[in-house]
Amino acid sequence: MFHYYCLNPIAQIGLDGFGDNYAKTEDINEAQGILVRSAAMHDMDLPDNLLAVARAGAGVNNIPLDKCAEKGIVVFNTPGANANGVKELVLAAMLLASRDIVGGIDWVKSAKDDENITKAAEKEKKKFAGTEIAGKKLGIIGLGAIGVKVANAAIHLGMEVYGYDPYLSVNAAWNLNRSVKHVLNVDEIYAECDFITIHVPLLDSTKGMINKEAIDKMKDGVIILNYARDILVDEPALLDALKAGKVRKYMTDFANPTVAGQEGCIVTPHLGASTEESEDNCAVMAVQEMVDYLENGNIKNSVNYPALDMGVCAQASRVAIFHKNIANMITKFTATFGDEGVNITDMMNKSRGEVAYTMMDLESPVSQEMVDRLSAIDGVFRVRIVK
Repeated sequence: MFHYYCLNPIAQIGLDGFGDNYAKTEDINEAQGILVRSAAMHDMDLPDNLLAVARAGAGVNNIPLDKCAEKGIVVFNTPGANANGVKELVLAAMLLASRDIVGGIDWVKSAKDDENITKAAEKEKKKFAGTEIAGKKLGIIGLGAIGVKVANAAIHLGMEVYGYDPYLSVNAAWNLNRSVKHVLNVDEIYAECDFITIHVPLLDSTKGMINKEAIDKMKDGVIILNYARDILVDEPALLDALKAGKVRKYMTDFANPTVAGQEGCIVTPHLGASTEESEDNCAVMAVQEMVDYLENGNIKNSVNYPALDMGVCAQASRVAIFHKNIANMITKFTATFGDEGVNITDMMNKSRGEVAYTMMDLESPVSQEMVDRLSAIDGVFRVRIVK
């Protein structure tokens, strides 16, 4: 029996994916798996029996990834599960920025008691007319699941789309509309595009990437959209550019004291992935990832360990070993089983940076003595008997 704990409310359609050998617990110390959305985990004491954390969403900056890796705890996320919800909000933001729809709505509310509102509206509407997005140039920085969806939708809306991603995956390339212009230098997006939207993960290398230097390279009247992470943009520099007229609008999904209520900023309260469909999709994917890992040891969409899939174990036993990515580890593992006369029928090893993951299927059960010997090898974080 596996126990799971929910740090945040998780859609029931996802929890329904747990079988009869799973039980929800209210005691985190009993949990082999934790499901989380936005709750901060950095200051938490992680239970010794915790095996996996699944984030029902893409961003994992609320989870201590290195700490989990060193304890042999696999952290999953759900890339692409909420992509359509974010894509639709980005499209809505472009329309709201192009045409002063919000200003027009506010004017109607303010004039609701005017008996001549119909005539007054015809005079006032020119203040909110704006421009169309068809024929405009859209620059997308980051062509992951969300960026590709935004690019393809914008092409169908008649926009000219530029995409920048130095780490474009094969899967993303296959899904990207052939009309999207893939640029190799982000400065081309800054110089050419009327709209610029960013869809990159928050890393040390991307923090504050939209700064004064980048803004200075942009066209006058550019519209900047940020539905990824607020600190990807140097917002004080952005506000200066709005006041100077360099930037026409700043659209963001991250309400904070810097931008809330500021002229030229349209700020939403983190609505991007908050649709019913997105929450359901994330919950379903997170549970599927956790179940496959807990039952089979397979890893998919982990952010701190490599992907590895050996299917369902048909042998007597399967053991999983979490360890440092250093030389001679596999030799030591195989020698341990060889000394006990245990035959290895299948084995996979993958590494990711400084950590590695090894699974072995065996013809006979793994004894606690073998687990102890494996655990004692220098560089091993954790040994887990999957079956």
